[in-house]
Parts: sequence; structure tokens; C-alpha cells
Amino acid sequence: MKRLLALIIGWMALSGVVAAGEYPGDYAKGPRFRLLYYYDTEAEVAHVEFAEQLRDFIHRLSYGEGFLYDVTTSLEAYPLDSLKQYDLIVMANALPKTDRERGDFQRYMEEGGGWVGFHASGYNDSSTNWPWLNEFLGCGTFYCNTWPPQPALCEVNVSDHPVTKNLPGEFVAPACEWYQWNPPVTANPDVEVLVSLSQRNYPLGIKDIVHFGPFPIVWSHRHYRMIYLNMGHGDLEFSCPTQNLLLTNAIRWIALPSNN
Repeated sequence: MKRLLALIIGWMALSGVVAAGEYPGDYAKGPRFRLLYYYDTEAEVAHVEFAEQLRDFIHRLSYGEGFLYDVTTSLEAYPLDSLKQYDLIVMANALPKTDRERGDFQRYMEEGGGWVGFHASGYNDSSTNWPWLNEFLGCGTFYCNTWPPQPALCEVNVSDHPVTKNLPGEFVAPACEWYQWNPPVTANPDVEVLVSLSQRNYPLGIKDIVHFGPFPIVWSHRHYRMIYLNMGHGDLEFSCPTQNLLLTNAIRWIALPSNN
């Protein structure tokens, strides 16, 4: 009998069977968080195409009310008190526009709010006139981009981060125009670069060409609950399962910090 019991216990351990009252899953009794999705319908066509597909991607992630989300194309109706009801804001292709919107978003982030930004939501040239945005992103103003949009080999810089721990060390991202800033985030000790374009891509571009240097595309600023992803141009961005996993990880990491 003891031998039989030992065999049963061994089989349970190998099979992943757990003791009574325990279960490896964690089923929600209600929505886990609230998300505000903000995008601009008047932006560049390729940026709107991405924003509409990202909106649908977020909707699919919310199936079963794992989280609740609202969609807006204007932050005019979202003063600070309204922003605070959301665990994170996802910006696809736009930034706050008026001084009031900018001020409220800045306070939201400084008081612990969450942000996931894509591509054009990090565009900040000399006409943006928002110095805090440079501090928030951890870099200087927009410097250049590759053109035309094209796929690129990506390298994971931090393999044990919650956003990258289940990604391969390298993957090919779908076609995108890839932005650079000057000074770059690599010059900022408060920035953690998670993913970069491989320098094996160089020369990268056909019309506008980048020839050398580090090329971060996913990073987080340690002083804020934020992550920026350079992806976000055109209607092919969701054609890569690995990149889709990266995007899902990024949203989850910001929305559920205590569960990472």
C-alpha cells in the first residue's frame, strides 16, 4: 500500500496535480483594471490605420471583462480627476494638445498614473514646445527616421524583464518607420532599454538611411510607470505573434504592477 501511495504521489507531482483547495489559475471576480485609449483620427493615414487596429487589439484583450476600457479621440473631457479613475492610459498616435490637457496628464503621471505610448505619441520636435515631455520620455527631440517603412531585426536587451521574459532573444518586427531622438535615451541613466534594433540591420532604410549606432525601440523611464514602444505605423503591425506578445506584455506590466 505504501508503495502504491508513493507512486500516486509521484504521478501527481509529475502531472502538475495540486492539493485539494489549491488551483494554479487566478480567476477574476470582476474587472482587474480600467484603461483609457486615446488616439487621433486626423493624424497621418498610416498612424490612424495602426490606431484603429490597436483599438481592436485592446478590445480582444478585454474579452470576458478582464478589464474595462473607454475610447476617446479627445482629452478635453478628461481633467485630472477623470484621468485618475484609470489605471493606465494608452496613447496610439497622439499626445495631449492644450496646456490644460498637458498639465493634467503630467500630474497624473507624477502621481503614479500608468502610460503605454506608441510611435507618434513620442514624437516631439522643436515645435512641440513641451519640455516636460522630453524629461518624461528620457530623451531629446525627434532627430530622424528610417524610410520607407520596412521590417527590422530586433534584439531583446533585458531578457528577465516582465515585458520581455517570454520573448526570443531576436525577432523580426513588421514594417515600420523607426524613429530616433537626440540626445538618445541611451545617454540617460534613468532609462531602461528593453528592445533595440539590431545593428546588423545597417544600413537601414532606402530613402532615409541610418548607418550606425544604438537604436532603442522599447524602453521605460524608472521615475514613471510608463513604457514607450516605437512600433505604430501602418496596417501590418499586428501581423507578428512575437510583437503582439510584446505589446500584450507591455499593457499588462503597466496595468497590473503587483502581478508581475
